[in-house]
Amino acid sequence: MLDHHLLQTPFSFHATALEVVEGVDLTGRRALVTGGASGIGLETVRALAEAGAHVTVATRDPAAAAPALHGLAATAAGADRVDVRPLDLADLASVAHFAREWSGPLDILVANAGVMALPDRQVTEQGWELQLAVNHLGHFALATALHPELRAAGSARLVIVSSGAHKDAAFDFGDPHFERRPYDPWTAYGQSKTADVLFAVGARRWAADGITANALNPGWILSTNLKRHIDAATMRAMGVTDDHGEIVPQPYHKTVEQGAATSVLLAASPLLDGVTGRYFEDNQEAPVVGGDEEYPGGVAPHAVDPIAADRLWDRAECALRR
Repeated sequence: MLDHHLLQTPFSFHATALEVVEGVDLTGRRALVTGGASGIGLETVRALAEAGAHVTVATRDPAAAAPALHGLAATAAGADRVDVRPLDLADLASVAHFAREWSGPLDILVANAGVMALPDRQVTEQGWELQLAVNHLGHFALATALHPELRAAGSARLVIVSSGAHKDAAFDFGDPHFERRPYDPWTAYGQSKTADVLFAVGARRWAADGITANALNPGWILSTNLKRHIDAATMRAMGVTDDHGEIVPQPYHKTVEQGAATSVLLAASPLLDGVTGRYFEDNQEAPVVGGDEEYPGGVAPHAVDPIAADRLWDRAECALRR
């Protein structure tokens, strides 16, 4: 549980990634952003590159990513510092191959890629429910495989993109892959995002290696591919679209530039030096809130429980040994 004063920053809800990184010099730093070819991942890449970092985009389909990165080259001053490599987070062999091919220290790892609300239960070759496999296990495998490179950087940062949906589902250690309980797309998604926060808490064991890890909720960003598995009826029921399929603007909606801001804050801001194991939203550290509180954001107690974090860490390590 959190037992410290919440870290506050001068950046507002509406701050963009480029505003957060203004004045920050990342020259000579190397960053890796999964899912960095679209949505908030692309904006994270843009901001880190413009601050001087060399950024590697890890994506399932580098060819499909080419148009977005070509657009980046046309608008971003740091586009010549971006390269693309293939990575399938659902395939642990792909993750292992990616890590073997990496050479040299890694200063920033942004675990950004993800899938949301798959309508039907799917599992990987290891038997992991697919949302949990991609959103958590694949990133866990990547970070642990690259641990020597993160340690070699001297002051590396691991940034884990979670979601406010984590509040709806604790990690079910008895049946995480929905083998016995009925599969529900949103419960599965929420559980995977709880796992993301627990990963950041569990990574406190890396603090002695100069590695910090923090999780975040990017907020409601509607113009990304993450919602591709949500049908029109569900979008209407959630109040996201009207009967004609048009977006219904809400004050809590963010642009992709605003949605990437908290990721960039955790990845690059000197305000986060030495900070680890915490959860942020809207560019501020979030308080722990109970399920009965009328607080729109915050982090659930089940997501920052160090005992659960260590238990999940052990389970993930066991899965990688098989």
